[in-house]
Amino acid sequence: MSSSFFIKTKQNPKLAKKGKNTAVSKRKVAQNDGDSAGKSKVPAKKPSSKYNEEISSDSETESSAEPKKRQTNVDYEYDETPQEKKLRLAKQYLEQLKEEEEKKAEDESFETELIAGRLQEQVLEQKGKLQRLIAKDILPPDASEIRVLRGHKLPITCLVITPDDKCIFSAAKDCSIIKWDVESGKKLHTIHGGRKGTEDRHVGHTAHILCMTISSDGKYLATGDMNKLIMIWEAETCKHLYKFTGHKGPVSGLSFRKGTHDLYSASHDRSVKVWNVDENAYVETLFGHQDIITGLDSLSRECCVTAGGRDRTVRVWKIAEESQLVFHGHEGSIDCIQLINEEYMITGADDGSVSLWSVNKKKPLSTVKQAHGCHGDAGLEQPHWVASVAALQNSDTVASGSHNSQIQLWKCGHNYRGLEPLFSVPLSGFINSLKFSSSGQFLVAGVGQEDHLVILLTYSISAGSVRFV
Repeated sequence: MSSSFFIKTKQNPKLAKKGKNTAVSKRKVAQNDGDSAGKSKVPAKKPSSKYNEEISSDSETESSAEPKKRQTNVDYEYDETPQEKKLRLAKQYLEQLKEEEEKKAEDESFETELIAGRLQEQVLEQKGKLQRLIAKDILPPDASEIRVLRGHKLPITCLVITPDDKCIFSAAKDCSIIKWDVESGKKLHTIHGGRKGTEDRHVGHTAHILCMTISSDGKYLATGDMNKLIMIWEAETCKHLYKFTGHKGPVSGLSFRKGTHDLYSASHDRSVKVWNVDENAYVETLFGHQDIITGLDSLSRECCVTAGGRDRTVRVWKIAEESQLVFHGHEGSIDCIQLINEEYMITGADDGSVSLWSVNKKKPLSTVKQAHGCHGDAGLEQPHWVASVAALQNSDTVASGSHNSQIQLWKCGHNYRGLEPLFSVPLSGFINSLKFSSSGQFLVAGVGQEDHLVILLTYSISAGSVRFV
């Protein structure tokens, strides 16, 4: 009781003093009333009773209404002491810190899961086990979704799409290279071809360009021609940088190793060469094919795959080990090849077949004969040969092109054990080259005879429909 009394006295010293004065005044009034009224038994005890109530902090029997009202106001105004305020602010601060730490922990957990997911995808990609199941979402393009870009004077032979999907490079038999803007369809830059015999003074190609590739960071563009030359360009500005010589036949295949500036080249001289573009240097040459090499591709591993034309073999070259694996399957000349991921690849041949391979199996996992149908009189039918193939990397979707002016889309079966046709897209001219964009939002075809590029908006995909297995 004494403790409470002293706290209240400290809070309201004036009120306590005033209370004493009021009590004294009331006592005097009571005494005066007693004197005037004569003898009375009650007035002698009342002063002490009221005095006792005044000094008690629990007393609420004040006779005066005005002091009680003031007391209530003062209690409301001075309800929180400085110590209590400090304690309240400290608790609020601790709660705020707790909430911030919990939010930070949630963000870190989300980032950790995101990074773990990406690392898992990278591991699966390296192992060739990553497969996005998106074929079911692909729809045939409407007429309004097919765009035609014209600019070359002779048939287009090859093309590449920049890693950011914003630009396309195309090359043709007129020896020219054109850089296109995907969104607008306009030409951004043209590297004109030169006439035969002007090699010494012309910056660029003076013979048919057969192949081209772009580095995974979009820095370098490489092109190969019938004159046995490889040209290196700065992709952003189309500035000529280097010229690689060494092949003894036309350069028919080029590919940058993903994540590096190591360049692999293939030639009709039946060899595969390795170059370091950063150092402007030749590295080594590998031999093995018994006929001209018609196509080459590579991804992240230090190896590449090639199609051997009339020797009817597919080869996997292990660059570091300087060894090769030989695969047999097609009955005709294997004219094109593309890796789907690090473990699986697709090929096309002039016997009209499309085959699906694993780098761990010497025979095709699946082969579709007469993939683009046949032509000719009854009893003399010949299959339409497959001139180009494309694969949407790490997915279950591939495409093939033929001289029957058709692009065929295919779905790879479970574990790449089969090929199922999705739909075909009719075009005008030979389909000499095919490439999927990195995002898979469109497919580009380089068309011969008609001398133009065709951009097909193949499908729209949502994040929810991408799965990894």
